[in-house]
This record gives sequence, structure tokens and C-alpha cells, in this order.
Amino acid sequence: MGGLGDVLPVPARVRPVPAAACTIGPGTAVRAAPGTAAVAEQLATVLRAATGYPVPVQPGLSVSAAAGGGAVRLVLEDGHGDEGYRLDVRADAVTVAAQTPAGLFAAVQTVRQLMPVAGAGDAVLPGGVIEDRPRFAYRGAMLDLARHYFTPDEVRSYIDAIAQFKINHLHLHLTDDQGWRLEIAGWPRLTEVSGGPGTGVDGAGPGFLTAAGYAELVAYAADRFVTVVPEIDMPGHVNAVQVAYPELTRDGAAVAARTDRAVGYSSLCVDREQTYAFVEDVIREVAALTPGPYLHIGGDEADATSAEDYRTFLHRVLPLVAKYGKRAIGWHEVAAVEPPGTVVPQFWRTAADDAGVARAVAGGCQVIMSPADRTYLDMKYDADSPLGLDWAGLLDVARAYDWDPATRLPGVGEQDLLGVEAPLWSETLRSLTDVQTMTFPRLPAIAEVAWSPQAARDWDAFRRRLAAFGPRWTAQGIAYHRSPEIPWV
Repeated sequence: MGGLGDVLPVPARVRPVPAAACTIGPGTAVRAAPGTAAVAEQLATVLRAATGYPVPVQPGLSVSAAAGGGAVRLVLEDGHGDEGYRLDVRADAVTVAAQTPAGLFAAVQTVRQLMPVAGAGDAVLPGGVIEDRPRFAYRGAMLDLARHYFTPDEVRSYIDAIAQFKINHLHLHLTDDQGWRLEIAGWPRLTEVSGGPGTGVDGAGPGFLTAAGYAELVAYAADRFVTVVPEIDMPGHVNAVQVAYPELTRDGAAVAARTDRAVGYSSLCVDREQTYAFVEDVIREVAALTPGPYLHIGGDEADATSAEDYRTFLHRVLPLVAKYGKRAIGWHEVAAVEPPGTVVPQFWRTAADDAGVARAVAGGCQVIMSPADRTYLDMKYDADSPLGLDWAGLLDVARAYDWDPATRLPGVGEQDLLGVEAPLWSETLRSLTDVQTMTFPRLPAIAEVAWSPQAARDWDAFRRRLAAFGPRWTAQGIAYHRSPEIPWV
């Protein structure tokens, strides 16, 4: 049995009481106060897998109704914040308390890691108290479906894998020069042509999500307290759009499909009303399919769009996002147009500073930190990595861990950050195994950056906790890179 705090990400406060360890035995039940039934069932599933016992869920227990015999109680109470929780393990009972179901779910992920990978028989929870809450509200991972399409089952598997580390946003990059991956009512050729055979980098990644399939993914994620953030990249990265609809090109002439890795060569026509009719149709449809608060409009690498045209475009498009009830996120290039304070620039470059982002923060914007040299999961681990790119340098686990988002950019402090996201671009990926190998073990490092207090983080302690997680990935059938930095169990 590991220690009470031997989990990923490291909790904010841990008070071990070894003598108070609680045995999860054949008579253990999960007792759910009102409003906790769904998470109670998820917790019971964890305990069943760890012990082989039936672990029933018994509704209706209040916090004051003591229950011995290893009962595990879930309650809702004020004082923990939106996703914070308190885990109190005593010899006779375990109490999981949170202000929201999302906080209870975070606690379940902690309990999951304190339980055996799988077992048959009694399991022991270390005694003591954890009081935990996230450093940042937004803790994200991004999966690129445009350069290579991944099926709904593969995306669901990815959601399950990342939720274990308290990642609460999944950013889906749905459109790019090489493919369009979401069905849009009224524009069927987007997926018929640019989601069909031969699309994706090297023509190796065809496929798309139907509107119904996307909605099912969003609901699946929500059950795991993961918010899907859809991205429709514009005004650049639109060659797939113009292949499907040549009337959206400058001269109305057809353009050739592209399956290479080049960027910066395509642009929507910012001075044509047809462009904005198309954009509004897409935004309206995606917003209607997406219950979460965010819609990502891309905005990066628009090299084929002049600075004046870029400004014109965003001044037309940003209000459309708000019109349909969403908060716009954009790659940090959007900061150049002095966006309203509701817009969230996502910083992705490796530069030491960015005047546009600093100005946006001064204007009231919050920022998502995704510096490529610290968070881009498609970067190679080392020079011999068979997958990935290296334009932002090599990204080993230590480099993904050893940084502070609040000091990354001048003028962008702790209070200015919405959160941290780890993007995974798919130019070199061809399978879910590839996705898993590039994600793990670096994502847990970035998750700890985003969740845990800066003062609680320690590289040597993290290496030890990460090493112990290897058998869990193996048991779950999740591929991971056995980095030589980590003393794997």
C-alpha cells in the first residue's frame, strides 16, 4: 500500500494517519447523499474492480448518519470550491465530501489511484485526510482529428485515460487544411469530400463525426466531468473547406487537396459576405451541438491573410461566437486585434514574451498556457523517438514538469490564467497506441502543473509517484513511453 498522498496530481494538503487505514471488504457499500448517485456508482465501480466485491450503492445517507463496517459515504457540502474535495479515511468509514459532483468525481480519481490495480479480496485505503482543490479551473488536453481522424471509440478511450488525472477539458481540433471532421447541416460536402478517403496527412486519416456521433461523445465526456471544446480553425488552415466548396475561394476556382504538413498558405476571403454566411452557419451548428461554454476559432498561422484582413475577419466573427452563447477561445494570434475581455487567447509559441497577449490580459482577457516547448505532446521525447516532431525542441518528462505557468510570460500572472492545456497534433500519428504513447507519461506531468499548488510540486517525488503508475497503464491496456527518467515499477 502506498502513502495517502501518493497520487497524480499531488493533492494540495495531505495529513496521513496510518493507524486509521480503512479496509474495503465484502460488506462495504457506497452510501450516496442526495445529488451524488451518479458519482457514487462510478466510485462503486472502482471499488468493485479493486476487490471483486459487489459494493452496492445505497442512496439517501446524510452526512450525520454514521455507518461503520467500511462504508464509503458521498456528501455535498459548501466550502470546497467548484472542484475541490475532502477525503477523510478512518478505520470504520470513508467520507468523500465536495461542493459539487465535479469535486466528488475528482475525489473518486484519487481513490482509484489508492486502490489496487485489480484484485480479488480486501483492499486497504491509507488513513488520514486529503483536502484538495485545483490551482486552475481549466485543465485541458487537445486531440487533433483533422490531420488524422480518430474514431468515437478511440476518443472515448482517450477521455477515460485523461480523466484519471483530473483533466477536465478535451479540445478537439476538428478542421484543418488536410481534413474536415464534423458534419455540418447545409454544407454536406465538408465531410463527404474533405472527410472522405485520401484526407489527412499523407492521405492516411479519413473519417468524420456525424452530428449525432459528436453529440454522443460530448455526453460521454460530460459524464466524466470533461467539457468538450470544439475547434473550427479560421481564417487560415481552410484548404479542406475550399476543396469542398470552391465558391469560398478568391476566384471560385477549385483548389487541390493537400495532405502534406505545410501551413500558412490558405485563407478565407474576408471581404465577401458569403464567407460570413458560411462561418455563421458553422458556428451556429457547432454551438447548438456543444453544451459547454467554449468554442475555439483557431486563428493561428494565418500567413496568407494580411494583418488588416485578419483584424476585419475577427471583428466580424468574434461577435458571432457570442451571439450563439459561447465564449471564444483562439490561438494567441487573436490577441493582436485587441479582443473583448471574454475572449481567451491560448499561448502556444516558445517565445519568452508576447506583447499582444500581455495587452489582452491588461484588457481583461484570461489566457490558456500551452507553450509548445513545455506542453506539445507531439514533440519527440528524445532524438530517437520514432513518432513526433521537433520544431519546438525535444520534450522529455522533466521538461514537461519543471515550469510555472504563472511566470511563463511577462505581464501574465497567476490571476490572469484560465488554465493549462497539452495539445497533441497528429501529423505523425496513425493509431490510438500512437496517441497513448505520446500522451503518457507527459500528460500527468502537465496535469500536476495545472492542478497542484506550485509549492507542493517536487520533481523527485513526482518521478516516484509516476513510476508506480506504470502497472496501472499496463492493466488498462494503455501504451506509454518508458522514459529512462522514471524509475518504473
